Amino acid sequence: MPDLISADCTVQGTRLHYYRTGEAKPPLVLVHGITDDGLCWAPVAAALSGSLDVIMVDMRGHGKSAAPEDGYTLKNMAAELAGLIQALDLEKPFILGHSMGAITTLVLAGLFPGLARAILLEDPPPFWNLKASSPIDDESSKSLADWIAANKRKTGADLLAEARANYPSWSQTELEPWINSKHRYSPKITALVRPADILSLDLPNLFKRIACSVLFISADVSLGAISTPGDIAALQRSVPQLQVAHLAGAGHSIRRDQFSAYLAAVQRFLTGPAS
Repeated sequence: MPDLISADCTVQGTRLHYYRTGEAKPPLVLVHGITDDGLCWAPVAAALSGSLDVIMVDMRGHGKSAAPEDGYTLKNMAAELAGLIQALDLEKPFILGHSMGAITTLVLAGLFPGLARAILLEDPPPFWNLKASSPIDDESSKSLADWIAANKRKTGADLLAEARANYPSWSQTELEPWINSKHRYSPKITALVRPADILSLDLPNLFKRIACSVLFISADVSLGAISTPGDIAALQRSVPQLQVAHLAGAGHSIRRDQFSAYLAAVQRFLTGPAS
């Protein structure tokens, strides 16, 4: 991989940091999950930088980006990501997101249906199934906040031991950026799962506006994946062009659990006729 450009861009008053390979090639924007940051995509960027201009973003409250006091909503995150794409003059980029980054990518594609060439989703949380009658409860939100706070208290050695115990299949190249990211996010990011903000987007109808090709990369719920086959089928009712690549033997961090299979699925989609 070539040396990365490391720079800031202020979008809607929020300073976002990003890393970029900087080649004159089709752009691919990588959007990390909650508590990760842009450099957690480094192994994927290294594998794809030969054919793509890869941009790895630190979303608000993560990595080297600013952590404003408020505004932690999917709508704001999607608008800031769209603003970054426009500020960098990225023409019809591919966008690949993981978890929080994947649901943000879906929201972006609904709010700005002409912006992306195609989007790829690595196990997004199925917020499109959230109903007003069964919101995320206070206990779930508290558990997330407690987990996020606990991570901040762990040393690098603690996190390394945890990763090796819980994720023995992860390569060494995944471990360092994952550990570093846990010391670089703001506790304010817990606001991202507020049910009222999610419900206000009316995701099933918003996603009907998505015009580009879509790949959903799924994995095994029994190993920690968070979107079930039923969740994916519900999303397909709003996004009928959605394709699915199921990678067995992987959990929520699909690319880290099954890197070769993941990369092959991504490359097939990026080079296929629909994209």
